[in-house]
Amino acid sequence: MYQSNQSMDSQQQMKSMCQQYMNFYVTGQLQDGSSFEGIIDQIDDVAVTMLIPEEVELEETDRQFGGYYGGPGRRRYRRYRRQRFPFGLLSGLLLYPFIYPPYPYYYPYY
Repeated sequence: MYQSNQSMDSQQQMKSMCQQYMNFYVTGQLQDGSSFEGIIDQIDDVAVTMLIPEEVELEETDRQFGGYYGGPGRRRYRRYRRQRFPFGLLSGLLLYPFIYPPYPYYYPYY
């Protein structure tokens, strides 16, 4: 009985943490040690639904002068897919750090 109460408390803590970080881009870790990143989309009593990013490359088209519109390289896109994680599998969440310049950013004078 003690073990189930302890797991229920940790699930409630994880649920409250997910509610706190709702609609934020977070890094999550599972009980097996694997990690993932995504946006918290929905929360219910037993699981959290997240939008997980997926890199997609546009296939090369048969255009003259190499590539698309004369530019080198390939076009890449990011697509998000919903994935559901039970609270029992989650071991932690971290806010994803985005590095940005302080506001207001002043351009250097030359």
